[in-house]
Amino acid sequence: MSRDTDQRQALLKGLAGALIRSESIETTEAKAKAARDLIEKLITSARRANLNDIRQIEAVVVDKDLVSKLVHDIAPRFAKRSGGYLRLIKTGFRVGDNAPLVRMELTAGPVTVEAPKKAKSAKK
Repeated sequence: MSRDTDQRQALLKGLAGALIRSESIETTEAKAKAARDLIEKLITSARRANLNDIRQIEAVVVDKDLVSKLVHDIAPRFAKRSGGYLRLIKTGFRVGDNAPLVRMELTAGPVTVEAPKKAKSAKK
């Protein structure tokens, strides 16, 4: 990623915010691998969720709604997991420059609560 340090950090922060917002993004393989460390550290900090950790998350993710979503919605899904919060799935190559593309997504999907099924009565 031949960019200046400030531009590269801004790119990684933007990728982190986009992943928190939609929980799945498609980007180049090099950008995904570079952003993976930052995003996993954010999720680990969100799991602890003390005041200092939240302020460190806010230094990276500027949008307060995204910080709230990370701390209250995403982090509790990974409470029993010690790492490996992201999955990179190769999706092919970009048309213009043939760069390898990947889909970056959170491993634990959204929690869905299913209604209990009605028990069938035994026919006599």
